[in-house]
Amino acid sequence: MIFKRRDPKPMLRRMAELVWPRGGWARAFHYVKHRMRRLPDSPERIARGIWAGVFVTFSPLFGFHFFIAVLLAKLMKGNILASLMATFVGNPLTFVFIALASLKSGHWILGTELEEGELRALSRKFSDAGSDLWHNTMAIFTPEKMDWSGLAIFSREVFYPYLIGGILPGIFFATLSYYLAVPLLQAYQRRRKGLIKAKFEALKAKTAAKAEEKKLAAKEKKEKANG
Repeated sequence: MIFKRRDPKPMLRRMAELVWPRGGWARAFHYVKHRMRRLPDSPERIARGIWAGVFVTFSPLFGFHFFIAVLLAKLMKGNILASLMATFVGNPLTFVFIALASLKSGHWILGTELEEGELRALSRKFSDAGSDLWHNTMAIFTPEKMDWSGLAIFSREVFYPYLIGGILPGIFFATLSYYLAVPLLQAYQRRRKGLIKAKFEALKAKTAAKAEEKKLAAKEKKEKANG
């Protein structure tokens, strides 16, 4: 209760900020980058966490990205917070690229073809699958008949190729992120240690100077008293 907001956000505002964060995606990106660099862990462990988070964003298991990222980070002995923050790579601005890369890769692996306009129909297929789930859940309690046609099309033409196809680009971009992150994190941590050391040395010198001033003042006072 102590940390509860005094002015809780309305539900619509919270949902809107999931799509467009307050201050824009650029500000959100810089915030995540800043928090990532300051994580108290080795560059290699943080980078392994980043690998897990980036890889998961190429999965169609929306809603489970956080859980899978944490699991992978644990298996890889990576930083869990870094894995959660790295899932930020999957956002409304990158979704089209991720979906295209995963679907094309999946159809190529499966020996099928990505139909013209399939990406434009993605939202409709997601909607049809969701409608099937809702309708069939309600059908348990009503006389309505179950219909799995929309979910079957979604599974065959979108989910399965997406799931299989996300593996290759996921590994590629996760590995690229790892090898980019390690030297950047190492450089940042060295610089930060240098700044902390410099501040400590400055504080130490300042304290020594004050001590010397007090010593001289006491000596002068003693000499005046003796004189």
